[in-house]
Amino acid sequence: MIQPATGAVEAAIHARLTDALVPSRLVVVNESHHHAGHMGDDGTGETHFAVEVESDAFAGLNRVARQRLVNRALADLLESRIHALRIKTLVPGEAA
Repeated sequence: MIQPATGAVEAAIHARLTDALVPSRLVVVNESHHHAGHMGDDGTGETHFAVEVESDAFAGLNRVARQRLVNRALADLLESRIHALRIKTLVPGEAA
């Protein structure tokens, strides 16, 4: 299941993670509304996200290595557009 994106940054997250990790499941949640007026809120409503990615690309990797793959795919967005990113990674069939 890959949910549709709603905003420009969310769409970019979807596209990059899909290209880099070919996920069998990808969920991107915009959590920016929880952080309105806080540090990192630039007023766009697209600064704080949570992702859940299920991909064969994570097989045999520990949690840190998996998160590095996600961070690498989103590197320029993390430098310029995303203030916070919560990451959950799984291989197909792995218990959440």
